[in-house]
Amino acid sequence: MLYWALVFFVVALIAGALGFGGIASASSGIAQILFFLFLILFAASLIMGLVRRR
Repeated sequence: MLYWALVFFVVALIAGALGFGGIASASSGIAQILFFLFLILFAASLIMGLVRRR
């Protein structure tokens, strides 16, 4: 999932550099959503791992 967030981030950077504002904005939004979803799932898996060890 982090891979896809980085892919959409790179697409947003390239689209922004070429002047495609709508595509850059959409790609940036998707990258942000995927990144935060990755962070939430990562934190949940860390917490579950700590709970199971005790």
